[in-house]
Order: sequence, then structure tokens, then C-alpha cells
Amino acid sequence: MRRIGVVVNPIAGMGGRVGLKGTDGKVAEARERGAEQRAPERAREALASLAAAGTDVELLTYGDPMGATEARDAGFDPTVVGHPADPGTTTTADTRAAVRAFADRSVDAILFVGGDGTAVDVAETLDELDDETPILGVPAGVKVYSSVFGVSPRAAGRIAATFTETEPAEVNDIDEDAFRGGEVVTELRAVATVPVADQRQSAKQLGGGTVETLAEGVAESVRPGVTYVLGPGSTVGAIKERLGFQGTTLGVDVWRDGDLLVRDAAESDILDALGKENVIVVSPIGGQGFVFGRGNQQLSPEVIRRCEIEVVASRRKLDEIGSLRVDTGDASLDADLAGWRKVRVGRFEQRLVEVLA
Repeated sequence: MRRIGVVVNPIAGMGGRVGLKGTDGKVAEARERGAEQRAPERAREALASLAAAGTDVELLTYGDPMGATEARDAGFDPTVVGHPADPGTTTTADTRAAVRAFADRSVDAILFVGGDGTAVDVAETLDELDDETPILGVPAGVKVYSSVFGVSPRAAGRIAATFTETEPAEVNDIDEDAFRGGEVVTELRAVATVPVADQRQSAKQLGGGTVETLAEGVAESVRPGVTYVLGPGSTVGAIKERLGFQGTTLGVDVWRDGDLLVRDAAESDILDALGKENVIVVSPIGGQGFVFGRGNQQLSPEVIRRCEIEVVASRRKLDEIGSLRVDTGDASLDADLAGWRKVRVGRFEQRLVEVLA
């Protein structure tokens, strides 16, 4: 019998599709922009995968909206170890209280649903308790820089059910205000014990190397009347500069026929700006290989389905990551995107790289 504690941060990821690049201190604004909760559905996917793995599991969780309903939806009869102080406004303190309750009951692992901020809450609480219980994240936040997450909710569920070995991994967080201003300021917050698994993501690496010729190639290939949706990152940033505008480094910009239509666009802005023909230009995250689902949730399934996709990357980055990954939140779309894809690595050169869902 494996005893697993599950805690869900219900507001994690709400800021992504509405262009806030995070939810810390921005929940009210995210709701005003029409943001919807993302974490509960991610939790259901992970718990369904956990249930399907065939391991005999005793599930402990926190009261709604922090996991109890999602656990029951997946077919578990969970032990509820506590409740948030205010179910309508969950806080960091609630997450930390759940972790302490799990530790008191000697769980074999803690599966949390959220982003880097949630990972910090879980890891720091265990550190305060001098407790080395393994943790694993179900990716649901806007920022997922730490190496304590499964590559997808389904992978996280499988890993939690089946892992046999553990190892240390870094928990990093970034300054969201600096991030919204176009600067990545990372801080190592903890070192946690995590399962050893191929489908646990690596820590994000920052880009490097020259991409000038790649940017020239993309700029020379633009087509009149086509709307270009340009994702975040330094590689695509070089393309934006080559097209003649200063875009947002960590957001999504929309450009057509020499005009910047939207800077730092939310999902709704992108959908409004799309034309008859559209192309998304994205670069995989260094060290992880994610093309969709990490830091660019504005590129939602609805946006992706209306666009051609051009993936660009330096040769060095592709050599480091080996393959690409997608985690759009839509299993059908992920399956459609999986397979071999051409990636532009130079002015004219392309490389075939496998996309894994």
C-alpha cells in the first residue's frame, strides 16, 4: 500500500492565458480578465493516471477546493486531513498546513498541483520539518522552472504510483513582477527529494548562442497578409528585432505586414487579431524541450488550432534537449502535435526532431 498526499493550488495558472505571466498577487485581476481555473482539471488528469497505474494507493488530501473533489472524481475515497481557512480564497498558509498534515501521517509521497510558487511552499515546509518525503509536481502554473514536476499531469500520476528510487532536485522560483517586466530573476529556494523518472522535467536553462542567421531566415520567409504570433524567449526575440520591432521578451506578440498588432497579448487578444492565415513562431525551452504549455499558455489550444506552427531553435539547444514536448492541456491536440517536426536551425537549414506528448 502506497500512501500519497495530494494538495491542489486551485488558482495556479489562472494568469497564463490572460497574459499576466503568473497569479501571485494577481488573482482578482486575472478573474476580471475572464481567467478560468486550470489546476482542478490538471489534478483530475493526474489522479486518473494514478488510479490507472494499478498500484494499491491510500489517498490523503485537503478539503475543497484543494483536492477532495478531484480525488473522488478519479474514483478514490480520500482521507481529508484538513480544510482551508477560507475556501473562497486559498492561500500559501493552506498549502503549508496540508503538507504538515501529510507529514504527520507519514505519507510515502506528496503530489502537488501548481507551479513554482506551490513547489516552494511544499519544499520549504518539509525542510522546516526536516522531512525528506518525496514530492512531485503536477504542472499547472504559469512558471514551471523547477525540476520537481512531471512533464505532464498524466506522467506525474504514473510516476507517483510507480517510482522506486529518489534523488535531490532544485526548487527555483522567479520574481513575477520582474518577469512581467521582461526580466528573469531566479532564486534557488530549496532542494527537495523527488522520484527518479525519465518523465520528470529538467530545470529550465536560459538560452545562449547566436541566432542571427536563424532570425534572418524567418524574416526573409514572412508572407504578405499572414498574421505572425511570436512566442516568448531570446531566440524568437531575435526574430522580432529582425522584423523591426521591440517585442516583449517573455510574452507573446502579434505582427502582420510590418505592424505590431498586439504587444504582450493575452489569449483573447491573439484570437481577436488572427486573420485568414496565421503562423505561430515558437522556440523550445532550454533544458526541457517544451514548445507549448510552459510560459506561453496564451497560445491556447484554440489559438494553436487556427495557426500553422514554425519551431525555431539553435543547434546547440536541440543537441541538449534531444526531443520536443507539448502539454497544451488538450490531450487530443497533444496527440495531433506529436510526431516528427521540422525545426529551423539556421537561415535555410532545418532538422527533424520528434515531438513527445
